[in-house]
Order: sequence, then structure tokens, then C-alpha cells
Amino acid sequence: MLELNKINTFYGESHILKDLSLRIHQGEIATLLGRNGAGKTTTVKTIMGLLTPKSGTITLKGRSIVGLPPHEIARRGIGFVPEERRIFPSLTVLENITFPVWGRGEDAWSLEKVFSFFPALKARANSRGSQLSGGEQQMLAIARILRAKMELILLDEPTEGLAPLLIRSIGVIMKGIKGSGLTILLIEQNTRFAVQFADSHHILHTGEIVYSETNDKFKDDHEIQKKYLGI
Repeated sequence: MLELNKINTFYGESHILKDLSLRIHQGEIATLLGRNGAGKTTTVKTIMGLLTPKSGTITLKGRSIVGLPPHEIARRGIGFVPEERRIFPSLTVLENITFPVWGRGEDAWSLEKVFSFFPALKARANSRGSQLSGGEQQMLAIARILRAKMELILLDEPTEGLAPLLIRSIGVIMKGIKGSGLTILLIEQNTRFAVQFADSHHILHTGEIVYSETNDKFKDDHEIQKKYLGI
């Protein structure tokens, strides 16, 4: 589905991503793990065209997306849920979900299907975004991307700042989304959350991928977890 090969991304003079290579297979949930400052958000911003790498290639289903503007990358099927969520606070839940669908027509998820994943949002369909709790805003940000029917979703720290009960709710939603066949790259620091449903894990350390393994092997690799994630 998605392949990054020897990506080098800079912030000014600072070299953030260093020959980063990563492969995400269709239909899997893969995580990008790492401590603060490892380069996780830089990676997703590079994929989305918000940052342009100085070298390397990024392909979506075999087609290059390097140099494309973010809106064109979105039209090709990559959805981005940033850590800040960025819902429209003055619009209702229903308006946030239905605007826009970017012309993906019959492929777009129906409102009924979206609300089946997010019953809490259905109950608050006429509430404005600014009236939602942090957990509800996170659900809305994910629901909006599902409505747009993206093939690959980039989720940046979806559990950040949420209470344990809401984190469990997001986990249930993630398991449901996985069953729908979507491909997800999950950027996360909460490893206990991620291992519930992820297929593979990739650890980023100082801008480089230092570990890639299946979920089963990662769960038993306590030395790696302690070394790079402080668990």
C-alpha cells in the first residue's frame, strides 16, 4: 500500500529523518512507535506532503506521491487525523462528518455505517464541535476521515490526553475499523493500547527505523521495548 525508501527530511538545517525506509501492507494496522522527538510526526507530515523530503521516494500503491500538494495526496486516498484533531468547532457533528466527501461518490461510507462505529456521536449529532469533550472530538476526527472513504489513514497520537475509559472506547473503535479492511498507520506512545489490534510495529529512534516486527514478536521483546520506549 505505502512504501517509504531512504527518506531524508529536514527542518531548516536540522536533519530529522535519516534514510528512513518503511513499508505498510494493504489491510494492516501498523504502528510507528518512539519517544518524543524521534521524528514520528515529521514522518506523517512528510507522507502527507506537508513537508518535502530532500531525497528518497514515497509510493502509494506503486505510484510516487513525493512533491504532490497535500490535497492531491488526500484525493489519492490518504487521510490524516492530526494530534490536534482540527475539527470545525462552529459546525455540528453532522456537518463535520458530511463536509466534505471529496467526490468519492458511492465509495464513501454512509452516515448509518459511520454512526454504527460511533454511537456516542450519533447521540450528539446536532452539537457543535466546540461543545464536545476531547474524546468525542477525537472520535469525530476519525469519523470524518471514514466518511471520506480513504484507503490509508494516518492517525497521530489518538489517545493523547484522554482518560483511560475513553482510550478503551477508541480501542474498540480501532478493532472495528480493522475488521472493515482499511489500512492504518498509527503513531502512538501508548504501547499497551497499540498491541491490542496492531499487526506490526516499527520503532523510530532519532529519525531512523531501528526495529520492525510482527505484533506477536514485539509483545515478547521486552528488551527492545525497554531500550527504545522506556517500558
